[in-house]
Amino acid sequence: MSALPLAVAALGAAWLVHTVWMVRRLRTARRDPLTGLWTRDAFTRRARRLLRNKHAVVLLADVDHFKQVNDTHGHATGDALLAATAARLTHAVGHDGTVGRLGGDEFAAVFIDRDHTAPDRLDTLARPVDGAPQVHTTVSLGWVRAADHHGEELPGLLRRADEAMYAAKRSSSLVHRARFGRLIASVAGRRPGRRGAA
Repeated sequence: MSALPLAVAALGAAWLVHTVWMVRRLRTARRDPLTGLWTRDAFTRRARRLLRNKHAVVLLADVDHFKQVNDTHGHATGDALLAATAARLTHAVGHDGTVGRLGGDEFAAVFIDRDHTAPDRLDTLARPVDGAPQVHTTVSLGWVRAADHHGEELPGLLRRADEAMYAAKRSSSLVHRARFGRLIASVAGRRPGRRGAA
Protein backbone atom coordinates (compact mmCIF):
# COMPACT_ATOMS: atom_id res chain seq x y z
CA MET A 1 0.00 0.00 0.00
CA SER A 2 1.38 3.42 -0.96
CA ALA A 3 1.94 6.25 1.47
CA LEU A 4 -1.06 8.33 0.30
CA PRO A 5 -3.79 5.73 1.09
CA LEU A 6 -2.14 5.03 4.46
CA ALA A 7 -2.12 8.74 5.29
CA VAL A 8 -5.78 9.07 4.25
CA ALA A 9 -6.73 6.04 6.37
CA ALA A 10 -4.80 7.41 9.36
CA LEU A 11 -6.45 10.83 8.92
CA GLY A 12 -9.90 9.17 8.70
CA ALA A 13 -9.27 7.15 11.86
CA ALA A 14 -8.06 10.24 13.70
CA TRP A 15 -11.15 12.16 12.57
CA LEU A 16 -13.42 9.35 13.77
CA VAL A 17 -11.73 9.26 17.19
CA HIS A 18 -12.00 13.05 17.44
CA THR A 19 -15.71 12.98 16.46
CA VAL A 20 -16.51 10.31 19.07
CA TRP A 21 -14.61 12.31 21.70
CA MET A 22 -16.48 15.53 20.76
CA VAL A 23 -19.88 13.80 20.92
CA ARG A 24 -19.07 12.47 24.39
CA ARG A 25 -17.87 15.90 25.55
CA LEU A 26 -20.99 17.56 24.19
CA ARG A 27 -23.21 15.01 25.93
CA THR A 28 -21.31 15.58 29.19
CA ALA A 29 -21.67 19.36 28.84
CA ARG A 30 -25.45 18.97 28.57
CA ARG A 31 -25.64 17.07 31.86
CA ASP A 32 -25.48 18.52 35.35
CA PRO A 33 -22.43 16.91 37.00
CA LEU A 34 -24.04 16.49 40.44
CA THR A 35 -27.42 15.06 39.48
CA GLY A 36 -26.89 13.74 35.97
CA LEU A 37 -29.98 15.65 34.85
CA TRP A 38 -30.14 17.73 31.68
CA THR A 39 -28.94 21.32 31.90
CA ARG A 40 -31.36 24.13 31.05
CA ASP A 41 -30.69 24.23 27.29
CA ALA A 42 -30.77 20.46 26.80
CA PHE A 43 -33.92 20.20 28.94
CA THR A 44 -35.63 22.97 26.95
CA ARG A 45 -35.04 21.20 23.62
CA ARG A 46 -36.51 17.94 24.92
CA ALA A 47 -39.38 19.63 26.74
CA ARG A 48 -40.51 21.48 23.62
CA ARG A 49 -40.77 18.20 21.73
CA LEU A 50 -42.85 16.64 24.51
CA LEU A 51 -45.23 19.62 24.60
CA ARG A 52 -46.57 18.55 21.19
CA ASN A 53 -48.42 15.80 23.06
CA LYS A 54 -51.84 16.87 24.39
CA HIS A 55 -51.21 14.94 27.63
CA ALA A 56 -48.04 16.84 28.53
CA VAL A 57 -47.59 18.13 32.09
CA VAL A 58 -45.05 20.79 33.03
CA LEU A 59 -43.67 20.62 36.56
CA LEU A 60 -41.36 22.77 38.68
CA ALA A 61 -39.85 21.62 41.98
CA ASP A 62 -37.52 23.05 44.55
CA VAL A 63 -36.20 21.98 47.91
CA ASP A 64 -37.66 24.15 50.67
CA HIS A 65 -35.16 25.91 52.95
CA PHE A 66 -32.25 24.49 50.96
CA LYS A 67 -29.78 27.17 52.09
CA GLN A 68 -30.64 26.38 55.69
CA VAL A 69 -29.95 22.66 55.04
CA ASN A 70 -26.54 23.55 53.60
CA ASP A 71 -25.74 25.93 56.47
CA THR A 72 -26.85 23.48 59.18
CA HIS A 73 -25.74 20.12 57.81
CA GLY A 74 -23.07 21.01 55.26
CA HIS A 75 -22.81 20.95 51.48
CA ALA A 76 -22.35 17.17 51.29
CA THR A 77 -25.81 16.73 52.84
CA GLY A 78 -27.22 19.38 50.51
CA ASP A 79 -25.70 17.59 47.54
CA ALA A 80 -27.19 14.27 48.70
CA LEU A 81 -30.59 15.95 48.97
CA LEU A 82 -30.31 17.39 45.44
CA ALA A 83 -29.19 14.05 44.02
CA ALA A 84 -32.06 12.23 45.78
CA THR A 85 -34.61 14.77 44.53
CA ALA A 86 -33.24 14.43 40.98
CA ALA A 87 -33.39 10.63 41.11
CA ARG A 88 -36.94 10.64 42.42
CA LEU A 89 -38.15 13.13 39.83
CA THR A 90 -36.54 11.04 37.12
CA HIS A 91 -38.25 7.92 38.47
CA ALA A 92 -41.64 9.67 38.74
CA VAL A 93 -41.44 11.12 35.25
CA GLY A 94 -40.38 7.82 33.71
CA HIS A 95 -39.36 7.12 30.14
CA ASP A 96 -42.07 9.34 28.67
CA GLY A 97 -40.62 12.56 30.04
CA THR A 98 -37.56 14.66 30.69
CA VAL A 99 -36.13 16.26 33.83
CA GLY A 100 -33.64 19.10 34.09
CA ARG A 101 -31.84 20.98 36.81
CA LEU A 102 -32.42 24.67 36.16
CA GLY A 103 -29.93 25.73 38.81
CA GLY A 104 -29.42 25.56 42.55
CA ASP A 105 -32.26 23.57 44.07
CA GLU A 106 -34.72 24.17 41.22
CA PHE A 107 -35.79 21.36 38.91
CA ALA A 108 -38.17 21.19 35.96
CA ALA A 109 -39.85 18.29 34.21
CA VAL A 110 -42.18 17.66 31.32
CA PHE A 111 -43.89 14.29 31.10
CA ILE A 112 -46.83 12.62 29.44
CA ASP A 113 -49.75 11.93 31.80
CA ARG A 114 -52.33 10.01 29.76
CA ASP A 115 -54.16 8.65 32.81
CA HIS A 116 -54.23 11.92 34.84
CA THR A 117 -52.30 10.54 37.80
CA ALA A 118 -49.64 13.28 37.98
CA PRO A 119 -49.80 13.80 41.79
CA ASP A 120 -49.67 10.06 42.50
CA ARG A 121 -46.59 9.64 40.31
CA LEU A 122 -44.76 12.19 42.45
CA ASP A 123 -45.18 10.33 45.75
CA THR A 124 -41.68 8.91 45.33
CA LEU A 125 -40.31 12.27 46.46
CA ALA A 126 -41.60 11.61 49.94
CA ARG A 127 -39.33 8.70 50.89
CA PRO A 128 -36.46 9.28 53.35
CA VAL A 129 -33.12 10.26 51.85
CA ASP A 130 -30.34 7.71 52.31
CA GLY A 131 -27.25 9.35 53.73
CA ALA A 132 -29.13 12.39 55.03
CA PRO A 133 -31.30 11.01 57.88
CA GLN A 134 -31.08 14.15 59.98
CA VAL A 135 -32.65 16.38 57.31
CA HIS A 136 -36.24 17.43 57.85
CA THR A 137 -37.39 19.34 54.79
CA THR A 138 -39.96 19.43 52.03
CA VAL A 139 -39.94 19.65 48.26
CA SER A 140 -42.54 21.99 46.82
CA LEU A 141 -43.98 21.10 43.43
CA GLY A 142 -46.17 23.04 41.05
CA TRP A 143 -47.54 21.65 37.82
CA VAL A 144 -49.82 22.53 34.92
CA ARG A 145 -51.35 20.53 32.13
CA ALA A 146 -50.35 21.98 28.77
CA ALA A 147 -53.82 21.22 27.35
CA ASP A 148 -55.40 23.57 29.91
CA HIS A 149 -53.41 26.46 28.40
CA HIS A 150 -53.80 25.83 24.69
CA GLY A 151 -51.16 27.47 22.55
CA GLU A 152 -48.95 28.50 25.45
CA GLU A 153 -45.28 27.67 25.01
CA LEU A 154 -42.74 26.36 27.51
CA PRO A 155 -41.77 29.71 29.14
CA GLY A 156 -45.41 30.54 29.90
CA LEU A 157 -46.15 27.06 31.19
CA LEU A 158 -43.08 27.16 33.42
CA ARG A 159 -44.28 30.51 34.77
CA ARG A 160 -47.69 28.99 35.60
CA ALA A 161 -46.04 25.96 37.23
CA ASP A 162 -43.89 28.38 39.24
CA GLU A 163 -47.03 30.18 40.48
CA ALA A 164 -48.51 26.84 41.52
CA MET A 165 -45.28 25.88 43.28
CA TYR A 166 -45.30 29.08 45.33
CA ALA A 167 -48.99 28.55 46.10
CA ALA A 168 -48.01 25.13 47.48
CA LYS A 169 -45.31 26.74 49.62
CA ARG A 170 -47.74 29.30 51.08
CA SER A 171 -50.73 26.99 51.55
CA SER A 172 -51.49 25.58 54.98
CA SER A 173 -53.86 22.98 53.53
CA LEU A 174 -51.98 21.61 50.55
CA VAL A 175 -53.67 19.84 47.69
CA HIS A 176 -51.48 16.82 48.26
CA ARG A 177 -48.99 16.15 50.99
CA ALA A 178 -47.34 12.77 51.11
CA ARG A 179 -45.66 11.67 54.33
CA PHE A 180 -43.43 8.66 54.03
CA GLY A 181 -40.46 9.86 56.00
CA ARG A 182 -38.37 12.90 56.58
CA LEU A 183 -38.52 14.29 53.05
CA ILE A 184 -42.05 15.45 52.30
CA ALA A 185 -43.47 16.37 48.93
CA SER A 186 -45.99 19.20 48.64
CA VAL A 187 -47.83 19.21 45.34
CA ALA A 188 -50.15 21.78 43.82
CA GLY A 189 -51.57 21.95 40.32
CA ARG A 190 -53.06 24.89 38.48
CA ARG A 191 -56.11 24.77 36.28
CA PRO A 192 -57.32 27.53 33.97
CA GLY A 193 -59.38 30.28 35.54
CA ARG A 194 -58.17 29.63 39.10
CA ARG A 195 -55.61 31.32 41.25
CA GLY A 196 -53.21 29.42 43.50
CA ALA A 197 -53.48 25.72 44.11
CA ALA A 198 -56.15 23.82 42.24
